[in-house]
Amino acid sequence: MFRQILRNTVLRRILAALGTLLGVAVFVFLMLRAIPGDQISSGLGTEAAALTPAQRAALEAYYGLDQPLFVQFFSWLGNIFTGNLGFSSRAQTSVLDLTLAALPVTFELAIFSIVIALAIGIPLGMLSASKPDSVRDGFGQVVGLAGLSIPAFLLGTALLAILASSFGFNPNGQGFATLFQDPLLNLQQMLLPSIVLGFGIAAPIMRTTRTAVLEIRANDFIRTARAKGVPPRRLQIRHVLRNALVPIVTMTGLQFGYLLGGAVVVEQIFSLPGIGRQVLLGIQQKEYALVQSTVLVIALAFVIVNLLTDLLYRVIDPRVRAA
Repeated sequence: MFRQILRNTVLRRILAALGTLLGVAVFVFLMLRAIPGDQISSGLGTEAAALTPAQRAALEAYYGLDQPLFVQFFSWLGNIFTGNLGFSSRAQTSVLDLTLAALPVTFELAIFSIVIALAIGIPLGMLSASKPDSVRDGFGQVVGLAGLSIPAFLLGTALLAILASSFGFNPNGQGFATLFQDPLLNLQQMLLPSIVLGFGIAAPIMRTTRTAVLEIRANDFIRTARAKGVPPRRLQIRHVLRNALVPIVTMTGLQFGYLLGGAVVVEQIFSLPGIGRQVLLGIQQKEYALVQSTVLVIALAFVIVNLLTDLLYRVIDPRVRAA
């Protein structure tokens, strides 16, 4: 029976995903304990030095810091399975409530960024591949190099400063509004960070598209279709791009997963209460439960995105489905 499970590709990936989540949980738990200081010192600041040994011992017992590390780990892991992600002393609310509020913000930002990246990357990659080593190819390569080279924090800060000082456009200076509270304000607040992230992500998508399209165009069936008189636009869309989708989907899935936890700098610059900013504040405050649980949620979302990407392969490419 175990061999049958291993033969099933989907189940094999689910088992690998569970192993990945366990590894992430162990790594984050140990790394947080390796950082100097603890939740008591971070919460009290300089006043922590005035604590008596009895007071510190009482606080350590309250936060569970007096327990051995393996007891702390399995206690936290057991609470995770019951839906208890912990409690944030800074926000005076549960980590689950904070995560449920922050996750939609990051998902919305990631979706808008991916849409912008695909709108830039795929056409530009196909344009570059249509005539290699030409001016259009050089233009695409320059745009891709700029997307890879310009840091998100630099581009975000520059856009925010220029638009705010020259045109008075700074919707992120107001309190954050969800899509349901104020759709117009929400879209304005998501515009600049989505452009910043989308421009950076468009570069690897453009390069992947260019490489995949050049590889497909060199195949015999493309030359045959061209010889049969298939219109150029139909040839590019139905024959070239469709067969080049697998590596493009792979890169898109990886970039979307990165956005779920890697947009922390952009979220901080544009004051978006997303999941990455939540982790950053938790690290600053040494809130172990907040950081551990939030990172695990990010890892879970990343794993789910990868699983969905694998399933999408089977829809796009019948050869993968038969493997």
